[in-house]
Amino acid sequence: MKEPRERLYYKMGDVARILGVNSSLIRFWEKEIHSFRPKKNMSGTRFFTKEDIDRLKYIYHLAKTEGHTLEAVNRILKHKENQVQTKYNAIRSLEKVKELLVALRNEIA
Repeated sequence: MKEPRERLYYKMGDVARILGVNSSLIRFWEKEIHSFRPKKNMSGTRFFTKEDIDRLKYIYHLAKTEGHTLEAVNRILKHKENQVQTKYNAIRSLEKVKELLVALRNEIA
């Protein structure tokens, strides 16, 4: 998941590239995930904040990595978000440490 330079708002194509998914999946999640609603302008163009992108990464983790149904994702987001979010943040931190260690190993080798 490659992130473009830091901005206040991101367009759909940027978010799709960051997540490595099609734009249609993000639109689908927008309809199915009750707690996710990005901002739209008058013409309907979606604008995503950094927090929206983090939420989508979390939804992606729940749905794709852990294999939850969208109904379960909605339930988790509604009732158990703090617990699962803490677990997800720990996993993300460990993945970053792993990337750093691999990069260090490659430099030494």
